[in-house]
Amino acid sequence: MLKQSSERTWNKYFPYLIIAPTIILILLFKIYPILENVFTSFLWKGEWSTRSYEMIFADKTFWKSLWLTIKFNLILTPIQVVISIGMALLVSVRMRGIGVFRTIYYLPVAISITVACMMWNMMLNPSNGVVNSFLLKLGFEAQPFFTGSKQALASIMMIATWKGCGYWMMFLLAGIKDISQELFESAKIDGASYWVTTFRITIPLLKRPLAFVIIADTTSNLLLFAPMYMITKGGPQGSTNVLMYEAYKSAFIYGDQTRAAALMTVLLLLVGIIVAIQFVALNKES
Repeated sequence: MLKQSSERTWNKYFPYLIIAPTIILILLFKIYPILENVFTSFLWKGEWSTRSYEMIFADKTFWKSLWLTIKFNLILTPIQVVISIGMALLVSVRMRGIGVFRTIYYLPVAISITVACMMWNMMLNPSNGVVNSFLLKLGFEAQPFFTGSKQALASIMMIATWKGCGYWMMFLLAGIKDISQELFESAKIDGASYWVTTFRITIPLLKRPLAFVIIADTTSNLLLFAPMYMITKGGPQGSTNVLMYEAYKSAFIYGDQTRAAALMTVLLLLVGIIVAIQFVALNKES
């Protein structure tokens, strides 16, 4: 009896022991930094105050960066999700050599964001970039890309789309593969076309992986930082100065840790609100 009781106790607590290291790491490297950041944002010259928030809410640069961050995500996230769905549908077909296309589509994910930014910055260089060389040969004018205030943000969106869609595609592809083939065979017997099958069977049954992709992609885009830091430095004329980069400048260029913490707290709240809205909306639809 004692042995059985010990085994039951061990079996009861064993799962908690398994996940304990993960929980500890999350608390140390996720939760603690967030709490410390919020605490720092309320310190003003060593005293507890809301002065940092009063200052950023009165700052036109903050509101411009906030709007730019929201606009960036309102445009980028839907584009990435639609392209990822299309890619997943393309590589889900059964045909010889389809694995090659899956590898090609996924290849940008294997390239680090730092290397990707350097590569695209060289290719889109307005003076001697390979893209403008092709445009000139085709009879078009050379484009400013990252150096133009009207094209810089769109160019960064292009990099993020090229880099990220293959990653989200794999989640959606796994969701497609999880759908019972009997449904597709029944639809085929009933004479349903490819498009009818896609919009009536495939996409509706992809709600769970699609919800994950939308929420995770939104979070990733809200916190995107590398292209702004490596290529545009928030310019030209502040056209790529998103909230994440503004927080970086406050902390490491201007040396204002309190303002940076306040900006990051606002950004985290924005992430939380948008993700909560998406989560509720997607759950209602499902």
